[in-house]
Amino acid sequence: MGYHLARLLTDRGEKVRLLVRSSSSRSNINCLDTRLVETVVGDLRDQASLQNALQGCDLLYHVAADYRLWAKNPEELYQSNVEGTRNILDAAKIAKVRRTVYTSTVGVIGIPHDGSPGDENTPVSEIDMIGNYKHSKFQAEQVAVDYARNGMDIVIVNPSTPVGENDVKPTPTGKIIVDFLNGKLPAFVDTGLNLVDVHDVAEGMRLAAMKGVSGQRYILGNKNISLKEMLTMLSNISGQKPPSIRIPYSVAWMTVGIENIIYDRLLGKEPPHSFEAVKMAKHKMYFSSDRARNELNFPCSPIETALERAVRWFRENGYAKG
Repeated sequence: MGYHLARLLTDRGEKVRLLVRSSSSRSNINCLDTRLVETVVGDLRDQASLQNALQGCDLLYHVAADYRLWAKNPEELYQSNVEGTRNILDAAKIAKVRRTVYTSTVGVIGIPHDGSPGDENTPVSEIDMIGNYKHSKFQAEQVAVDYARNGMDIVIVNPSTPVGENDVKPTPTGKIIVDFLNGKLPAFVDTGLNLVDVHDVAEGMRLAAMKGVSGQRYILGNKNISLKEMLTMLSNISGQKPPSIRIPYSVAWMTVGIENIIYDRLLGKEPPHSFEAVKMAKHKMYFSSDRARNELNFPCSPIETALERAVRWFRENGYAKG
């Protein structure tokens, strides 16, 4: 998301300063217009580096997060996501940054029990969060909300499940596509998610900076779709057969749970499949982005186009066969 936002802003002629860690790959940002891009080395856990990075900046897009569904040391997620958010907001206050757009996630939005889509006002609490990633992002959003209540100009955006090209790591969402293309998804569970084109997410962030109400959250999402439907779309795009076996949730829970015990607790290695992802799959993560559409004029491009770009990019860059 950070790359696509930087690309959107520089394509519009805006000057951008990018915070990068010393250990991070710069393969994405190397293709940006060097006349408009300045990079500074820093880390969310190092407040001094953040103060240096923000000097002279009018607007802050806080897009960075430690996005992992498994970590050998889960405390790292809280250090970057929670304390890192506090650090960068403190640095923004010192640097007199005019406005901040904080990138949260729909993972901290409530899901109605009747199966209807969740929205920005659906009741939720931290006990509803599954896994360390969601817990850390829930706490981080509360930090942003508290700073907004105390007078900082902060708009919150909650992207759903972005798909598209240049997913370098890849993210857990991109890994679903990569695993499908490499034939590593022989079966599926009955779950659902909200897909959105990563280009639209970048535009939604820009629109939030222009039109968003301080202290308000905006869901940046598009199409509510079952996992089976998503895999069928990927099949139509790639020419590969979709999995035909639907695994009962209880079987997936038990199988992946045992696998995680062996890898995580006994071997100290990342499990092949995320137990947190399985636990999340119990509920269809469907959301409404009506507020963003009505108040920000948030665009909703065809999901098939975003998936096509993702498949092409993963294949061309050696992540997947094809």
